[in-house]
Amino acid sequence: MVPKTVIPSREQLVARAAELVPLLRKHARWAEDNRRLHEEVVEALGEAGVFKLRRPKRYGGYEADSRTLVDVAAELARGDGSASWVASVYWIPGWMACLFPDEVQDEVFSSADTRVCGTLSPSAMAAPADGGITVTGKWQFISGAHHAHWQEIIAILVPAEGEPYPVMALVPMSDLLVVDDWHTSGLKGTGSVSTVARDLFIPQERVLPLPAVLQGRTASKRNADAAIYRAPLLPTAAASSVGTVLGMARAAGDAFAKRLPTRKITYTGYESQREAPVTHLRLADAAQKTDQAEFHAHRLAATLDTKAAEGSDWKIEERARARADLGTVVRLAREATDILASASGGSSIYLDVPIQRIARDVQAIGLHALMNPDTNAELYGRVLCGLEPDTLYI
Repeated sequence: MVPKTVIPSREQLVARAAELVPLLRKHARWAEDNRRLHEEVVEALGEAGVFKLRRPKRYGGYEADSRTLVDVAAELARGDGSASWVASVYWIPGWMACLFPDEVQDEVFSSADTRVCGTLSPSAMAAPADGGITVTGKWQFISGAHHAHWQEIIAILVPAEGEPYPVMALVPMSDLLVVDDWHTSGLKGTGSVSTVARDLFIPQERVLPLPAVLQGRTASKRNADAAIYRAPLLPTAAASSVGTVLGMARAAGDAFAKRLPTRKITYTGYESQREAPVTHLRLADAAQKTDQAEFHAHRLAATLDTKAAEGSDWKIEERARARADLGTVVRLAREATDILASASGGSSIYLDVPIQRIARDVQAIGLHALMNPDTNAELYGRVLCGLEPDTLYI
């Protein structure tokens, strides 16, 4: 039997994350150069309890609410956006693992600090097999794969009769081939490599229909009454990842402020950049955009936590607004970071100046299909017009 876990408060968890900021900043350049997180960072995140936030209490987890995820991720991103991104990615498939039958969870959470990576892209094919399915395919953008124990995969199952449909399954990382192909311009430190399966057998108990998962239906009896596992997937994923983007905007502000006292504006009479009115205007603009991003991030988390606690159904408008809030945070964070990066001068292009890395990371996040501001705004507007959402991912 697992000893009763002492659940840290939100304030305690956020404080732990804040204490990690110097370590994350120390290893951020190493992570970029080596295209994965430093082992010391992974160990520190584990010791701080970051990987336990969505783990069930019966396995020693915290079952933290969405607001806690936002605030912890935002602090981590102040140190290194890649580290925060990987942590948030682990929260999402880790939460999805809690929708599987209880005996599957017993297996997945048998180790003290289980890390689950994954994707929502159905880029593999599956076929029925005796006692389960066989899967062949490749999944890209598997953030944190180097340090994960399990992967949540999506495949299109082609049954003997009827229409094909997407399924979600859990696979030990030891069953997959990891392809080291993560050569990118942003989020380099996330180690978001590809994984491959070839005629991989997956037992039926580790397979769920994706449409049921997207609607928040669980196969777990012991998690059925837990508030955090009653929410639909996409709003949950949005709230899990939005804090990272907010934290990146704050990190851009930190990086700009640190260099501000010693920078002049070259070829002008300003010996200090902070004396120039243009600096005042840009800094205020970036700060206001970051404040607006914080509002949308916290509104998203508050909606998720309130509805989970009440056990009420989600309206289609609320689901669409969850993605719209996420997209708005991405847009505002990108705008704030771009303002500060463009005001940082020619010397900011050196790789040891953090603002250039933050700008590239925020840009990369904005290209994510489920985080793209335009895609999410269009979806919200479409639903507000009374039209069908035209996507399962809502």
